[in-house]
Amino acid sequence: MAEQDRSERNERPLPAAWTKNPFQAPSAIVEYVRVGSSGLIDVPNKLGAGQGSAWWSEGWGMFREATGLWVGMAFALVALFVVIGMIPVLGALATYLIAPIFSGGLMLGCRNLESGQGLSFGHLFAGFQKNLGQLALVGVLYLVGILVIGAGIAVLGLGAGFGAALIGGASPGASFSSIMLVGLIGAGLMIPLAMAIWFAPALVMLNDLPAVAAMKLSFSGCLRNMLPFLVYGLIGMVLAIAASLPLALGWLVLVPLMVTSTYAAYKEIFLA
Repeated sequence: MAEQDRSERNERPLPAAWTKNPFQAPSAIVEYVRVGSSGLIDVPNKLGAGQGSAWWSEGWGMFREATGLWVGMAFALVALFVVIGMIPVLGALATYLIAPIFSGGLMLGCRNLESGQGLSFGHLFAGFQKNLGQLALVGVLYLVGILVIGAGIAVLGLGAGFGAALIGGASPGASFSSIMLVGLIGAGLMIPLAMAIWFAPALVMLNDLPAVAAMKLSFSGCLRNMLPFLVYGLIGMVLAIAASLPLALGWLVLVPLMVTSTYAAYKEIFLA
């Protein structure tokens, strides 16, 4: 009888905890967000529509932390672009080339202000000291995109005009409809370009991405957040109208506010 009890004890299965390898990795599936060395996530976050207004609110808070300095930099930037724009032909082209450079420097200013390092007037020109080549390349690609779209619109416009001339009896309403159609096509082509350029300076300056990669990621981030950007854009249109009323002086506030709100959006969309 004792031998039978001993046999049953020997055949009894060991507790599960004793049979497992204590050094074996957990078998549970754990979801995580892959973050690169630069702090970027692999896939941009997809946010709710309400974040479009929250970006303006957060941007306003950042603007208030250094109001005088932001207004001063906005005045200097606007004055600089006005002077450059006076140069025939080349001036207009130059503004597209250097805009991402200034934008990158202002993005760095936003990050320094947020981290407690403070904002300085020198941040306006920081893009000429860091990642200048890639920021300039963003400007070059932006300019090329505008020229290609402009050429396409011109060809479509000429085609529409030529077609109307062949018909001969086309009514003014039909001609106007053709012009409107060409304009809508041009606007539709400009939207993807704007999506590619929107966050590119920040991604180049703050995360050291190459220009092309930054533009692709910017496009992806905007595409995944169409609803919040729709809200953001509608609010921006109202603010632009309000800023233009008092001799357009409100743009000295709206320009830096667009910078700070863009930085707020960049953090939520691209950072873990």
